[in-house]
Amino acid sequence: MNFAQLKKSSKKISAGFPVIKVAVLCDFASQFLVQAFQGYGIEHGIKYDVFEADYNQVDRQIMDPTSEFYAFRPQFAVIIRSSEHLLKDFYKIPLEQRAEFAARQLAHTGHLYNTIVSRLDCKVIMNTYPEINDRVFGNFGAKVKSSFIYQIRSLNLSLMDLSRSCKQLFLADFNTTIGHSGISNSFDPKMYIHADMVYNLDILPYLVKDIHDIIQAVNGRFKKCLILDLDNTVWGGIIGDDGMEGIQIGDLGLGKAFTDLQLWAKELKNRGVLLAVCSKNTEAIAKEPFESHPDMVLKLSDIAIFVANWENKVDNIRNIQSILNISFDSMVFVDDNPFEREMVKQAIPDLTVPPLPEDPSEYMPFLKALNLFETASFTEEDLERTAQYQVEAKRNILQQSYDSEEKFLESLQMRSKVRPFDPFIGPRVAQLSQRSNQFNLRTVRYTEEDIARLASSVTHSTISFTLEDIYGNYGLIAFVILQHADPETLFIDSWVMSCRVLKRGMERFTLNKIVEAGKHGNFKQIVGEYIPTPKNGLVKDHYAALGFQPLDNNRWSLQINDYPMEETKMFIQAK
Repeated sequence: MNFAQLKKSSKKISAGFPVIKVAVLCDFASQFLVQAFQGYGIEHGIKYDVFEADYNQVDRQIMDPTSEFYAFRPQFAVIIRSSEHLLKDFYKIPLEQRAEFAARQLAHTGHLYNTIVSRLDCKVIMNTYPEINDRVFGNFGAKVKSSFIYQIRSLNLSLMDLSRSCKQLFLADFNTTIGHSGISNSFDPKMYIHADMVYNLDILPYLVKDIHDIIQAVNGRFKKCLILDLDNTVWGGIIGDDGMEGIQIGDLGLGKAFTDLQLWAKELKNRGVLLAVCSKNTEAIAKEPFESHPDMVLKLSDIAIFVANWENKVDNIRNIQSILNISFDSMVFVDDNPFEREMVKQAIPDLTVPPLPEDPSEYMPFLKALNLFETASFTEEDLERTAQYQVEAKRNILQQSYDSEEKFLESLQMRSKVRPFDPFIGPRVAQLSQRSNQFNLRTVRYTEEDIARLASSVTHSTISFTLEDIYGNYGLIAFVILQHADPETLFIDSWVMSCRVLKRGMERFTLNKIVEAGKHGNFKQIVGEYIPTPKNGLVKDHYAALGFQPLDNNRWSLQINDYPMEETKMFIQAK
């Protein structure tokens, strides 16, 4: 959408939309950027309640504890500073100090971040700087430490390192976004001179998308699965007609376009995105290139779910979704055929179905520009996700062979390691809180810093759960955070569980451990709360099913002494 459309969207009625409070602080005129940002949110079902700081008041708003910024109490603080203003600051300092310019700017940025997070419980989004070159040194500037281009590049790299150590800091990569369009296409010198607007209207939709994508990822709304068609998508040609020798992949001609798509998909898989195949083909023929073609980048081991048959793709995608047990709006379906795309899009509107260009050489520039797979975290456990879901498919097949669920659960020989949060499990807990939407009773998101703070809190108890069975190790699959609300009440601040382990007794097993924690602390009751969201309707009856009694405002109570510890098909794994 262009700016005019986003401006119009910003005025649409947003009643019933979830509200996210965002403070926007810029060192340039920001009113059009804010309009575009709010319009982009409305188009994606989000109402952004925005505090817009006065012109070029970034430092004052952050350093003054009585400022409007702190009174607003945003969930996200978006701080955008421009390369043009940075260049002015660069010119103001003596020549002999310019080689240290980036270091001083970084120190100031770190100070702003630390000031915010010491006063507010919010996430901070900053931008990387578009690399404008003042051409004082020409191309030789890349070799001169005191040149502006050298310093701005050093600053961008240092910001990336800073964001790694500051867990509540996220970077909107404006340098890459604007670099894709070109500085000349994002900057209007007349608007800059007369109104101090550093970005023209055409680039604003792309910049606000960067910010929106980060906010959505932090809030757990991101893509987890890429479903691929095969013929003329993963390779050129039709495998059933052209044979394995006739399909186009490799380093020659148009085959490079399909190889590039496979390389991209492989990197997504390595990052933790699940890959699935949905193709109208005979399964054995469709699998042959994965097994035998020397130029195939993707192998069967990269594919979590492989579906190739002559059924319609809508049913097949629904089957993939049921096995993976993730929501449709966290899935992307890539298919070269416009008819198939439209049929799937009409039947499953929550699924993202990009309109691929007709020319395969344009596939990757188009898909990369969409930035469909934004994330807010990355751990080593992501690398194991495909194997975990391949094993899950085997479990589903095994379950169908048993005539009772009890016998099936017993056959799995499940074991769980139960322990408080520690530095090893902390990053995984934070990621599970960000990724989980369906089995998430209160949908509170945590950063690694939040988890570390809760782990050492004297007013909270924490419990994490892993799960392993005869087929493999799920890793971390659940956690609870318990608040010592008063001397008699243990409040379930968060109860989050991976949907992969539903209906296996894990809910009851977890409650047993919560009750044990309550008894250990001499509490009399456990209180849980369900805060409904568009995605967690799965657990609306969770507390009632476990024997809790209703209180009010979606709160439920369980008297500890009245709770009978119920047997589960779970065994504690030795430490």
